[in-house]
Amino acid sequence: MQRRGALFGMPGGSGGRKMAAGDIGELLVPHMPTIRVPRSGDRVYKNECAFSYDSPNSEGGLYVCMNTFLAFGREHVERHFRKTGQSVYMHLKRHVREVRGASGGALPKRRNSKIFLDLDTDDDLNSDDYEYEDEAKLVIFPDHYEIALPNIEELPALVTIACDAVLSSKSPYRKQDPDTWENELPVSKYANNLTQLDNGVRIPPSGWKCARCDLRENLWLNLTDGSVLCGKWFFDSSGGNGHALEHYRDMGYPLAVKLGTITPDGADVYSFQEEEPVLDPHLAKHLAHFGIDMLHMHGTENGLQDNDIKLRVSEWEVIQESGTKLKPMYGPGYTGLKNLGNSCYLSSVMQAIFSIPEFQRAYVGNLPRIFDYSPLDPTQDFNTQMTKLGHGLLSGQYSKPPVKSELIEQVMKEEHKPQQNGISPRMFKAFVSKSHPEFSSNRQQDAQEFFLHLVNLVERNRIGSENPSDVFRFLVEERIQCCQTRKVRYTERVDYLMQLPVAMEAATNKDELIAYELTRREAEANRRPLPELVRAKIPFSACLQAFSEPENVDDFWSSALQAKSAGVKTSRFASFPEYLVVQIKKFTFGLDWVPKKFDVSIDMPDLLDINHLRARGLQPGEEELPDISPPIVIPDDSKDRLMNQLIDPSDIDESSVMQLAEMGFPLEACRKAVYFTGNMGAEVAFNWIIVHMEEPDFAEPLTMPGYGGAASAGASVFGASGLDNQPPEEIVAIITSMGFQRNQAIQALRATNNNLERALDWIFSHPEFEEDSDFVIEMENNANANIISEAKPEGPRVKDGSGTYELFAFISHMGTSTMSGHYICHIKKEGRWVIYNDHKVCASERPPKDLGYMYFYRRIPS
Repeated sequence: MQRRGALFGMPGGSGGRKMAAGDIGELLVPHMPTIRVPRSGDRVYKNECAFSYDSPNSEGGLYVCMNTFLAFGREHVERHFRKTGQSVYMHLKRHVREVRGASGGALPKRRNSKIFLDLDTDDDLNSDDYEYEDEAKLVIFPDHYEIALPNIEELPALVTIACDAVLSSKSPYRKQDPDTWENELPVSKYANNLTQLDNGVRIPPSGWKCARCDLRENLWLNLTDGSVLCGKWFFDSSGGNGHALEHYRDMGYPLAVKLGTITPDGADVYSFQEEEPVLDPHLAKHLAHFGIDMLHMHGTENGLQDNDIKLRVSEWEVIQESGTKLKPMYGPGYTGLKNLGNSCYLSSVMQAIFSIPEFQRAYVGNLPRIFDYSPLDPTQDFNTQMTKLGHGLLSGQYSKPPVKSELIEQVMKEEHKPQQNGISPRMFKAFVSKSHPEFSSNRQQDAQEFFLHLVNLVERNRIGSENPSDVFRFLVEERIQCCQTRKVRYTERVDYLMQLPVAMEAATNKDELIAYELTRREAEANRRPLPELVRAKIPFSACLQAFSEPENVDDFWSSALQAKSAGVKTSRFASFPEYLVVQIKKFTFGLDWVPKKFDVSIDMPDLLDINHLRARGLQPGEEELPDISPPIVIPDDSKDRLMNQLIDPSDIDESSVMQLAEMGFPLEACRKAVYFTGNMGAEVAFNWIIVHMEEPDFAEPLTMPGYGGAASAGASVFGASGLDNQPPEEIVAIITSMGFQRNQAIQALRATNNNLERALDWIFSHPEFEEDSDFVIEMENNANANIISEAKPEGPRVKDGSGTYELFAFISHMGTSTMSGHYICHIKKEGRWVIYNDHKVCASERPPKDLGYMYFYRRIPS
């Protein structure tokens, strides 16, 4: 308390009215009931405004409400005051000054002791060449009276305690739940001033071995002298001989990084002196001292075992346009997103999303209305956070180029006002990923899965009658022909992206690929240097043809035969979306169940015409299969579990779940696989994963009736999702048991793809639904099932039109798996391509359009 009091004794800021000592207590008396002391579980926001990306580093500082503990920038605090009537705010401001000597050079580095705010610091200021001073004061609205802190003598005890609690509170984004947040590691006290010997040591990308023994696993690089030594011995006889620790005891060099864990997003760093894993904010610089470029590293346990390191260097360089001097871009639409630790998948998707005018109009265009009518806690509102992110990316407020005159003036005043170098999507990520075990972690994720997750959130939180995600919606016509009767069935389903298979057999350089593979295997067997990478070159036309080729169906329900049958399925576009998202299916699984990535180059066209894939419907001479549903067959225990709602998630065989998760599948997908196969083991669950991995909700959390909802994967257990979109009777019964009409339940389930939780949301969001609407239910008794038909179904929300498109954005992935590596986005703006690499936004010189993972096309008006 004494230390904080000394730090608070700073001059008050300008623009407010300072109180005389005798008036302070009297002034606060009317507001005392509104001042709270943060309790355990209260989220205290001190780093970021709820409506913008203003922080204590911003020119106007940050205002923290002393009742709700929400924070607001100078532009938005008045809105909160008018809406809630809360008058007392704590104003936080960080002053940054560059320390300069008399000759104009920087003074020797020294420890800064005038900071008390727990803030993220920009990399270029994260050194002792700058001096920070944090200032806090109470501000009373609407007259803007200011009370400098601390003021123990004049402030009531409750106010003093509340102020101290707010200032000492931890970030709301620190780990709160062991299942959803990663451990927060401390920054090593040795990182800022780490000594590195200029001994000429350079570390190769592979072939590492302990300098004191022959071990090639669990190796650690000492960041002072570059020694490579083995780690500790473990109880299971794995690990090492402890030579890295011995080296520290001999030499006293404190920090080491584990080889094989280095990626562009960080690495495992250990402090021998502090005896715990730590963070090194200068890790990139410390590794570069030994010739290691973090941007070109891919984490593996053993360099010799990962022959992909050399293969992937080219991919990293090409996609990031390394070796080319890229010109930074500033202004509206050219704002980057800081990497929060494997958050590049989110950044890339959001950059592409907010380059679409419909999303810009829906959120940023409605900013005043959305902000004015936001809930009392705007940090927990999807539309508010989408609008905040969109405004941050598009306004240009956080992407300003340095101005020479301003720099000179700052030097003269000895005050440094840093330019915003991108925005941090921490609040947005925390909200959109909550309750999702994969996206809420700090692990790398699949950009395509996050795109579908985001579309689902947009669907559930639409603004008025317009839904910006409708620009992606399209209808797929699926035609199945029974191999025995030759009769056909046509069905339609809604989708949001086109998944394009990789036609490896159509590679134009097959001979070169075969020769490369033989040479590679020989080099690997004899431990010789690997040959130069040869990437498969696939024509786009071959991939498009593979997309439209018939697919064998082994066990569909043939109504004519009243039994399972074999058939052939083909898919066509029943409608074309306004914006077409194409995913290249580069990821697959080897015979050993290990995920792998096709290293391919596809000549994706700038102009795309898929009009020839338009659905044609029932053709002359074709005979439709009778419209009879299959019998519903449910295993007894599964049926009892669902109907009686006695599911206990703890019944799931966690050992099988972990076996699947270790193969690289999303954890929640593994839990669903084990649950829906009745705990019959990992092998049976693996087969379920292979069948369902293309479904949009594949990685969504497992939810069951009676436990907050039923995932669409649950509906597939009853065989109902593929036949006329008929909702399963079991789920209809659950909804009607809650007091809703049967026709309401069916309509809601059909509108939400038989997802119980979303269906309930749909019912509550459509109070205008009436029993006498044009939605008519006809019941026909059948020996096997009740058939539900719709006289006048509500048409799907699609924006059909021409199937001619122009490429305007693409997302690329670097690495061997969607669970690792790095994502980058390229967007065409104002006639030129721009590369978005986390917080760095530059004009692209060589956009690698042939190496993309997701492509975004806009319709060309006919």
